[in-house]
Amino acid sequence: MDATDGGARRLPAERAVTGAHAALTLAGVGREVDGVLHLHPTNLALVPGELNVLLGETGAGKTTLLRLIAGLDAPSQGRLLHAGRDLTGVPVRERDLAMVYQQFINYPSLSVRENIASPLRLRRRPAAEVTARVAEVASALHLTEFLDRRPGELSGGQQQRTAMARALAKDASLLLLDEPLGNLDYKLREELRAELLQLLAARRTTVVYATTEPQEALQLGGHVAVLAAGRLLQAGPTLAVFARPASLAAARAFSDPPLNALPAVFDPADGRVRVAGGVWLQLPAAAVARLRAAGTRALLLGVRPHQFRLSPGEGGPHVLAGQVELAEISGSDTYLHVACTDGTVVAQLPGVHAFTLGAPVRLQVDARGLLGFATTGERLFAPGDA
Repeated sequence: MDATDGGARRLPAERAVTGAHAALTLAGVGREVDGVLHLHPTNLALVPGELNVLLGETGAGKTTLLRLIAGLDAPSQGRLLHAGRDLTGVPVRERDLAMVYQQFINYPSLSVRENIASPLRLRRRPAAEVTARVAEVASALHLTEFLDRRPGELSGGQQQRTAMARALAKDASLLLLDEPLGNLDYKLREELRAELLQLLAARRTTVVYATTEPQEALQLGGHVAVLAAGRLLQAGPTLAVFARPASLAAARAFSDPPLNALPAVFDPADGRVRVAGGVWLQLPAAAVARLRAAGTRALLLGVRPHQFRLSPGEGGPHVLAGQVELAEISGSDTYLHVACTDGTVVAQLPGVHAFTLGAPVRLQVDARGLLGFATTGERLFAPGDA
């Protein structure tokens, strides 16, 4: 996925509109409704034949972007291009795409078999092809034994599998997934995500997958576009964007638990930065060189929660002291909220730990993974900088 800002046979009209190996590009596409800007003008090229993740909290603009790509809404400005052709005014029915929503949208009066077959019947595919395709997709999504049931007789996970099977049966060149696993419990979500990734790996479909969860974006891999408040912050290969966020806003959007941003002062003489309470951190050589070249003194240090560890010592370099404000157990980790001189930091500690509220605690910082940002938000350095 690139940003400058921040098969089954198909119907003739669909063949003319989309293809699995050509890029779909948003050129200055924006959306305004009744004077409210839902999506700022956006330039974004989807990576054809691969997984493209839209990451952002609720209200970031993900669904707006998906609906514009699908043709369900018209942009207020800009154009949607495919292989150089303007698709902005092309009706939904003439776009070779399928869409799955967070809600379980199935035809309640039809069996699972007929739900899956419905897009193929609309295309007037031969009966033998429909039967074979339904059997193939149902088997892949573990729905074979439920084919003669109606959606109301299924569990939530089975209903969402049915909705996904119907979309996959169409074998469209563009698949849009709007938080498709959001209503499922953790175990079902993990299982279905793994199944979906295996299914998509066998196809050359261009997939756009919207999620609010940074961890899910990392698990999905591929390419990511990070959005916030209707703006595209950054786009690129998922792991690269995570490791080298272009701005503090992008880093915060791609961090859960939240990124810690610590006010700091750089000393060009010794290459160290000092944070609250006089604690100093020695930066990697590449970061020191960048700060010296830029003449930067005041900055914000980005520390991801997993970069903290409990310190056994009384003080020294890379140690931040404070008092326990809150300890949350989440799975096999403990999220420790520590009140420090310049505010609260969150540490993600492996294992289950018991803490007394108000008790003193010292956190060791792994300086190798630090991010540096200007006070205006631009990235100054990141791990891996030369």
